[in-house]
Amino acid sequence: MDQRVKPAPHEIRRARAENPKMRERDLASQLGVSEADLVAAHCGEGVVRIEPRVNDLLAGLEAVGEVMALTRNESAVHEKIGVYDKVVPGKQAAMVLGEQIDLRIFPNAWAHGFAVEKRDGDDIRRSLQFFDAAGTAVHKVHLRPSSNLYAYQKLVESLGTDSQEPAIITIPAAVEQPVQDAAASVDELRQRWSSLTDTHQFFGMLRSLKLGRQQAMRMVGRDYAWTLENDALPSMFHRAAESGQPIMCFVGNHGCIQIHSGPVTNIKPMGPWINVMDETFHLHLRLDHVQELWAVRKPTKDGHVTSIEAYDAKGEMIIQFFGSRKEGRTERDDWRGLVESLPAAQQEAA
Repeated sequence: MDQRVKPAPHEIRRARAENPKMRERDLASQLGVSEADLVAAHCGEGVVRIEPRVNDLLAGLEAVGEVMALTRNESAVHEKIGVYDKVVPGKQAAMVLGEQIDLRIFPNAWAHGFAVEKRDGDDIRRSLQFFDAAGTAVHKVHLRPSSNLYAYQKLVESLGTDSQEPAIITIPAAVEQPVQDAAASVDELRQRWSSLTDTHQFFGMLRSLKLGRQQAMRMVGRDYAWTLENDALPSMFHRAAESGQPIMCFVGNHGCIQIHSGPVTNIKPMGPWINVMDETFHLHLRLDHVQELWAVRKPTKDGHVTSIEAYDAKGEMIIQFFGSRKEGRTERDDWRGLVESLPAAQQEAA
């Protein structure tokens, strides 16, 4: 965002008052500001600026009890209800490994933080909201009726900052440069791919070969990666729900990845969205944003694992699915069979 052309905080507050039901992201876009600018403009009016100190935040959240964790990108919103327990702090990467809330967090991307209170009739809705340097949301924590309000208030106080200015400085997000022609041969890629022993080695392989993710999948051959018809995603959801098999669903951005592990049951299509509305897991996915859908096989020491990966028009990953499994165990046959039976894209089928 260009700081010189931003509306002043009082203009942002007036626009919010005139559009009380408009979603924050939509109103921010209409005003030409980031979502963080919109929130910051209300400092002193239900909003308190806090330091985005990830490890201190995670250390204090377990005492708050049951909350809703929300991580999103442009095309998918992932919500989990549970407790921030089994925290693994880290400077470059931190983790939450609880039964319900399962996160991989990259603290360097967290630039702005706010504690937000909104009145909703007689109720007050409270949340912690964190944004990157461009003002884009990386993670949010919403309190629930059973949350420990005292522990929440103590956490906000501990993260407080002297500066409560209603304006922030945002830095435009870096534009990803398109990957150039392949720096590795197909034979080299296939040799490295076939030698994988853990899915976490995949990114390192791509980086060392100087290949983009989709670029590698197009090169490697159909025995390791093939495109699916876009309507394979709704089919996957409905069939997983009917079978009751547990799946893993990853949604992330450059500051946080949020994971659901377990069955999905209540599948609700609505316009361009497909939604999961289960007791502790909510997912909202824009199917019309899916430009490419891939089925991918990666070798591991426990046999190959199969994923479904959806990409948008910019080539950015929207969402990723695996069959639910524990380390050291082979992939579930029902998940593998489900993915392999989904309709391949016509050019693949041909």
